[in-house]
Amino acid sequence: MNTFANGIHPKDNKERTRRSPITPLAAPQTVYIPLGQHVGKEAVPTVAKGDRVQMGQKIGGADGAISASVFSSVSGEVTGIEKRATATGHCMHVVIQNDGKDDEVLLPPLADPTPAQIVQRIEDCGIVGMGGAGFPTAVKLRPRDRIDTLLINAAECEPYLTCDYRIMKEKAVSFLRGARYMAQALGLSEFTVGIEDNKSDVAEELENTAKHENIAAKIVVCHTKYPQGAEKQLIYAVTGRKVRVGKLPASVGVIVQNVHTALAVCEAVELGRKSFCRVVTVSGDGARQAGNYSVRTGTLVSDVLAACGGVGDNVVKLLSGGPMMGFALSDGDVAVTKTTSGLVLLTAAEAEHEEASSCINCAACVRACPMHLMPVYIDACILSGDTAGAKKYGAMDCIECGSCAYVCPARRPLVQSIRLAKKKIRARGANK
Repeated sequence: MNTFANGIHPKDNKERTRRSPITPLAAPQTVYIPLGQHVGKEAVPTVAKGDRVQMGQKIGGADGAISASVFSSVSGEVTGIEKRATATGHCMHVVIQNDGKDDEVLLPPLADPTPAQIVQRIEDCGIVGMGGAGFPTAVKLRPRDRIDTLLINAAECEPYLTCDYRIMKEKAVSFLRGARYMAQALGLSEFTVGIEDNKSDVAEELENTAKHENIAAKIVVCHTKYPQGAEKQLIYAVTGRKVRVGKLPASVGVIVQNVHTALAVCEAVELGRKSFCRVVTVSGDGARQAGNYSVRTGTLVSDVLAACGGVGDNVVKLLSGGPMMGFALSDGDVAVTKTTSGLVLLTAAEAEHEEASSCINCAACVRACPMHLMPVYIDACILSGDTAGAKKYGAMDCIECGSCAYVCPARRPLVQSIRLAKKKIRARGANK
């Protein structure tokens, strides 16, 4: 079975939403649309207070080579542009009062588009990696290296999340067409889908759909293991190629894209639709109406949860994303973005919070690390103020998958230590 070295096997907790169809969620009365929904510089506002906007109208323009445009998810009036908190920091938001009309601005559909037209359309629609990373997709599709493989990441190895699974189940044709458009943009005649064997039902359906639609797609089933969906691990599992430390997937001839990104590409090319809506999994034992919901960007997390029956009294932690790589939220006053794959409400039994104790030198974190790092040493270096040591032990190569913290019997906050190490290393480099 295709897989990678190390990794862990956490309980996937997907059964509660695995069979939940994608349900559209009504847009709230007010949306707070972040201008920083992607890797790189946040978008620059293109509207002002008092302007009336349509759904799909550009409200933030890409600022530089690594950036992405942002679009209104409703029609209505701009009531302000303000700095607000996000799941990972702060950025400017465009606040829009929804008039409920949903007047939408669409681009003309592209018939038999050229590679250049496909990439331009993706850029014009503000599409980014929707698996969580948020890297502008058009930039990925203009690689400097020679590419021979487009790999669609369908692993969805993060516990609780099933949004990609439901997209492949319900929108297989659009998903496969979107992947084919990206392959065409790279000058390729086929693409590969890497999927875990706990989704064997949808893997078989994708093979049948691809044949029926005459789409050249290779479906590769991988062993279910976390973090199978990490780029470098999935590339090795599917192709056997190793991406060297400090290098990108393109260095070995591979571009990796997400399932939801492929769907967005199809809608951009065939419908002219901008990227302002996404499927979000709401789950956890604290979720009263767990499921998969189509949510407008800019919808506050509190509004999403209220529409899903509210929050249970036993919730101790709210996560944006999954429990392994997601971010804990102090409240629901942050907005859904293009990269919000899930909202997970954990009870005390699920969170299993224990106070951290001293490292017992068991090396469990080393055995689990899919990047073959030594998290225990990085943690020790940060505790002693040795930033150079943390860098030497590979802090910058960590993918923050959380495998180390998951297996640590001392419950050391290893991921937080490594994130702090990265921050200090970057600051140290900037001050040189």
